[in-house]
Amino acid sequence: MAERGSRSAQQRARTEAERARLYAARTGWHEMQLRRRRRDNWIAVVVGGLIVIGAIVSQTVLGQSNAPAPAPSPTSSEAPSTPPSPTPTSTDTPTDSPTPESTQTPAP
Repeated sequence: MAERGSRSAQQRARTEAERARLYAARTGWHEMQLRRRRRDNWIAVVVGGLIVIGAIVSQTVLGQSNAPAPAPSPTSSEAPSTPPSPTPTSTDTPTDSPTPESTQTPAP
């Protein structure tokens, strides 16, 4: 009859197989995490770029569609019959010229 080996050898083989299985699972999980992070970073870059491009395009379209208000044009109006008289600016400062007297006579 063929001998299977000692119990300690079988135990050691099971332990090594379990360690190898756990190591393979951890490395696979780690690689999956790296791929996911790389994918998420690419998605973030693409979405961010699209948002920036969309903002630039919307501002350009808005700027072109909202034309500035037209400048007011002069309208023809009647000219005043008497020119406006200059208004005194201040009476606090002394003037070099004498104040002219009124030429009108008071009404009786």
